[in-house]
Amino acid sequence: MKTYSAKEGDIQRSWYVVDAEGKTLGRIATVIATVLRGKHKPMYTPNMDCGDFVIVINADKVAVTGNRMDEKMYHHHSGYPGGLTSQSMRTVMSKYPERVIQQAVQKMLPKTILSKSVIKKLKVYAGAEHPHAAQHPQVLEIE
Repeated sequence: MKTYSAKEGDIQRSWYVVDAEGKTLGRIATVIATVLRGKHKPMYTPNMDCGDFVIVINADKVAVTGNRMDEKMYHHHSGYPGGLTSQSMRTVMSKYPERVIQQAVQKMLPKTILSKSVIKKLKVYAGAEHPHAAQHPQVLEIE
């Protein structure tokens, strides 16, 4: 018996939409990372990008537990000496709520060259509107 390996022509991509309103950040990120990699499909191949597109709406209404809003810090370094800037999650959520979900999902993906193409299939929007209605996305339910 031979092991099946997906070819580029065999891959069919779907579009899913996730409403993040009231959902926990970590639980959303794990499901999204699984769908982006394609691990929910029976034809999953680790060295191929078999995943689907995911649209996340209402990113500004995502829920976090405990004191995470004040204790979790997001760091960025400019590359120059003394160029480290740190912001709390509350500050980042008020300015750029899309980055919180984007970074949570990105850190759950494997740190390989393939993850760069996988993360490009994630579209995150702060409000309830998105410009991908032409792709007819299906609703992805997350408990």
